[in-house]
Amino acid sequence: MVDQTRHSANEPSVIAWISIGSNIKQPIEQVQKALAALAELPNSELLWHSLLYRTDPVGGVEQPAFINAVARLDTRLTAGALLARLQHLEALAGRQRTTEIFWGPRVLDLDILSYGDLISTDPTLRVPHPRLTERAFVLIPLAEYDPDLVLPGCGCIADYLEAVQSQSVTRLPETSTPSPIKTSIRRASA
Repeated sequence: MVDQTRHSANEPSVIAWISIGSNIKQPIEQVQKALAALAELPNSELLWHSLLYRTDPVGGVEQPAFINAVARLDTRLTAGALLARLQHLEALAGRQRTTEIFWGPRVLDLDILSYGDLISTDPTLRVPHPRLTERAFVLIPLAEYDPDLVLPGCGCIADYLEAVQSQSVTRLPETSTPSPIKTSIRRASA
């Protein structure tokens, strides 16, 4: 079972990388709203986010292209509490996990790519994300932050970029991406 409790104020924070995607119901706006919501998470601070990218869907289901981004979050939430918050944000956007098609259209998809140095094979919280190193829509925005970024359980992002070159990823103009969010105020618990 995933721990749903919060870190106490005395505990150190961890860096979590979050993947954001949407391909229905105004996907650019869905990703922008998700970024704003991440900036408001309790006991957390949104440190950085990528530009937005248009990507072809994976998995073989016919559907529109996705809009994707990644975000770097400094958080005191436990991995389980963070996952619960992300799933709550998905539900608020209209995602209905019980009725959706596997690898099908998503109004909002928020995944924990990595959480500090945690490596978990728990079926409810697999960290690092099991397909992180196979997806250009994750690797290219991570490389925007730093191609030499090393994630626990994965290694260096740059080592995987060549293998995903054939996947279609187009960076959107900066006007469709809100300015990178940097704030010195740590959110209090809600």
